[in-house]
Amino acid sequence: MKSGFVNIFGKPNAGKSTLLNALMGEKLAIVSPKVQTTRHRIKAILTEPGYQIIFSDTPGIIEPKYRLHEKMMQAVKACLEDADLAILLVDIHDDWETVDTMFQQLRLKVPAFVVLNKVDGIRTKDTDRIVAAEAFFKKAPYCKEVFSISALQKKGTDALLERVIECLPEGPAFFEGDAVSDLPMKFFVSEIIREKIFELFQEELPYQTTVLIREYKEKTTLIKIHADIIVHRESQKAIIIGEKGHMIKKIGTLARQDIEAFVGSKVFLELFVKVREKWRENEVFLREYGY
Repeated sequence: MKSGFVNIFGKPNAGKSTLLNALMGEKLAIVSPKVQTTRHRIKAILTEPGYQIIFSDTPGIIEPKYRLHEKMMQAVKACLEDADLAILLVDIHDDWETVDTMFQQLRLKVPAFVVLNKVDGIRTKDTDRIVAAEAFFKKAPYCKEVFSISALQKKGTDALLERVIECLPEGPAFFEGDAVSDLPMKFFVSEIIREKIFELFQEELPYQTTVLIREYKEKTTLIKIHADIIVHRESQKAIIIGEKGHMIKKIGTLARQDIEAFVGSKVFLELFVKVREKWRENEVFLREYGY
């Protein structure tokens, strides 16, 4: 039996959550074209005959601007301390020097695969860029191997997974049963609702919003969920609700459909909008909201 922790690091929007979902074969982490969507460390448990991998999707590495950012970077630091293997994800279109500096500052103590993502976006005549990137990162002291993939199209992810398994240490499984995460269902429900806010609203609003599940009750025929959408200001509350409640109904409909698919049951979802000024800076609010 092989088992171990494989933690994914990278800049915001490198595709960490998309890669996690591809490796797991199902959607656990929310995804968005917007940067800094992931706020928590999400552990995903992949158990198959002969091995168990605990993947961790981490928030994108950033310079903290407020207390919430500091909490997010603490999650990254925790991942540095318990990894058996690191996946350093690079958007092939990014500046490699900047990414290299960031990876060196992690001071990894475990082997690392540098994974060049989004190669599907490289035109045929520009494939030299992939070759050049591979050569650049192979020289890095933290790099064990380099892979080129498209997490979105699941190209190259099977080969990456096979190599990860080969490099795992021998040992018993850390988690029993068929659980795919150590996080509660309420967490994933709140993330699905937050994902819809990222999809439907522009600019800063999604970043000033979080979701708190107040009630999650499994009844005979359905699951009843009561969730609060937390915003900074009254003006944001009005935007989330929309004219005659149009937008909050849209959030609820889209979220309910995805939640039902995720939990495999009918769902009754109630959404409310609450204003908590400067919640991203307030330690009490951050604790209450799970950060």
